[in-house]
Amino acid sequence: MVWYLCDSHWIEANGSEAVHTIVTNMLIVIIGGGPAGLMAAEAALSGGAEVELFDAMPSIGRKLLLAGKGGLNLTHAESLDAFMARYGPHRNKMAPFLKMFGPEALRDWAKGLGIETFVGSSGRIFPLDMKAAPLLRAWLRRLRRAGLIVQVRHRWDGWQDGGLRFVTPEGVRRVHADATVLALGGGSWPKTGSSGAWVEFLRGRGVRVAALKPANCGFDVGWSEHFRSKYAGHPVKTVGVVAKGLDGEVIHRQGEFVVTETGVEGGVIYQVAACLRDVIDAKGKATLRLDLAPDRELPRLIADLSQPRGKRTVATQLKRRARVEGVKAGLLREVLSKDTFTDPKRLAPAIKSLPLTLVASRPLEEAISSAGGVTFESLDEHLMIRSLPGVFCAGEMLDWEAPTGGYLLTACFATGRAAGAAAVEWVTRGGPRGA
Repeated sequence: MVWYLCDSHWIEANGSEAVHTIVTNMLIVIIGGGPAGLMAAEAALSGGAEVELFDAMPSIGRKLLLAGKGGLNLTHAESLDAFMARYGPHRNKMAPFLKMFGPEALRDWAKGLGIETFVGSSGRIFPLDMKAAPLLRAWLRRLRRAGLIVQVRHRWDGWQDGGLRFVTPEGVRRVHADATVLALGGGSWPKTGSSGAWVEFLRGRGVRVAALKPANCGFDVGWSEHFRSKYAGHPVKTVGVVAKGLDGEVIHRQGEFVVTETGVEGGVIYQVAACLRDVIDAKGKATLRLDLAPDRELPRLIADLSQPRGKRTVATQLKRRARVEGVKAGLLREVLSKDTFTDPKRLAPAIKSLPLTLVASRPLEEAISSAGGVTFESLDEHLMIRSLPGVFCAGEMLDWEAPTGGYLLTACFATGRAAGAAAVEWVTRGGPRGA
């Protein structure tokens, strides 16, 4: 059963209405004002708790707004099984939360805010206006009407004297809560507030936290000065990529990416980023193979390139016979020797499988998201830290990762809702005050 806030009432997904009653002797504190934290607040309010949300930044939802700059990709329209497969080795841990609040539930929830959504050609789901700000404004307005108290410029600084310690412009403040939901984000985009400073607080309390690593990140290649100066910023459209993991698994994807000053990033690169990052961490470098002509089979490509070129240049022959030009031709020249271009039987296989050596992941602060975090072994099935009763975790703080495409936001919403509801249930069943 899923309930949605509507002014001062809660409405079940099927349309029936329930009166929301605040239980004034139950205080749930949420730390972090991103999608996971706000969803945890909504779930806790729906359970009858008083809820106070704290965030270190001057305003709420900064990472959500930043994520929506190019169009807010809320979720994805593929089947739930295919959707959950995107979480790779973390699928089984994430499945219970995604089944409770998956893509369809998320679209219904957005509709309850007055935000209609549509499915794009790639299956990605966006608000009709593509923007994050209207959704965030409507959501905050509804949460405040339901009683949410928001405290900004409150940086969490661990625990003190049995309570939560916050550093504010007015000095230190201590807050005692019946339960706490930590939704502080990972370590990417620190300018939005997700600095990863919480890692040491939890490790100091004996909580196992996997090291934060960049996910959905770019990679360094080490371009020649000629290639960098000519092609940095250029999109590479419609290519196949092949990456081989440490376990020998070969991953095939197709899409687009961008050449950067230092290497490659975006689109299809993010789809294989976890595999490439892990290989680089283990071996110092990784090989990404590019299919620059994914719409052509190798025999046909060899035959096309074997056609006499007469007085035409090699560049003209590549463009005419293989539709390889611009940055794609530049990539070939960056990697291959000159004599390869005169031999179609060597050139065609290179076009279909051009080896690009990646030497480093870009820094965590540049990544779209982060991997690592509080391990699921440190949590019970309700996302409560086993060694810290009454303290729950949600969102990117947890040890999971997924590619872009709506999977990141959906998991943050889903785990936030689960943690907020579980916090209320824990207190209701007699959890001690001061958690």
